[in-house]
Amino acid sequence: MKTGLVLEGGAMRGLFSAGILDILMREEITVDGTVGVSAGACFGCNYKSKQVGRAIRYNLEYCNDPRFCSMKSLRKTGDLYGAEFCYHEIPEKLDLFDYETYQSNPMVFYVCATDINTGTPVYPRLDKCDWEDLEWMRASASMPLVSNIVKVGGLELLDGGMSDSIPLRFMQESGYEKNVVVLTQPRSYVKSKNKALPFIRIKYRKYPKLIEAIERRQDVYNETLEYIRQEEKKGTVLVLAPAEALPVERVSHDKVALQACYDEGIRVGEENIEKIRAFLAE
Repeated sequence: MKTGLVLEGGAMRGLFSAGILDILMREEITVDGTVGVSAGACFGCNYKSKQVGRAIRYNLEYCNDPRFCSMKSLRKTGDLYGAEFCYHEIPEKLDLFDYETYQSNPMVFYVCATDINTGTPVYPRLDKCDWEDLEWMRASASMPLVSNIVKVGGLELLDGGMSDSIPLRFMQESGYEKNVVVLTQPRSYVKSKNKALPFIRIKYRKYPKLIEAIERRQDVYNETLEYIRQEEKKGTVLVLAPAEALPVERVSHDKVALQACYDEGIRVGEENIEKIRAFLAE
């Protein structure tokens, strides 16, 4: 029976997931396959490269660097999160990513991005973490309105959360029968309609299928949460989520808030470690 891990996005809320991943790595708990969406993709790759503490380390180090995330970067490059700095300079020069371990780790790693021409999710498997794989990660995390459209694999792409925020069904359909699902909102959360829809309709008027996907996103998300609850009852899913809303904005330069978000992930991971171990071993 193949085991899987599903990592929701949520920009800086993803540091909660990073905390859980660090506990899994410290306890040497792995799965057969992982899928990450948006921040779940960007931070989840460290699970495959087995780099404990890397995600929180570089986020605290560079959160106030305008090259990392700033309105200056948005005005200059079209990306709120600087593409060159975040996806190349940090992993290649400033906080080295372990490409060798990533490539040798047999765990399969997928990300989810949204094809803006069809409004549907795509799930590439990333085995190398080379330039193309990094572009897929960037696409997965490219939030609408504050990111350039990413072109890779012959597609035009943006944030995977717009079409499949919690891709549990994808993992099940790919043969992963038991899945740990990491949410970055408390279990009681109900998603509401995107308040930025008027601006999205204007900016992406050439992509009507994308607009349709964003218009129904809250319905798809809330239905997915209900599906997850039903799968929990069957014993095929284990959910890990923060006890309450995380004390961090989607975009944050507050080191105290970022650390608190990560620490909650550490707490939830430690609190549930035996449950996780038993669930994956059953």
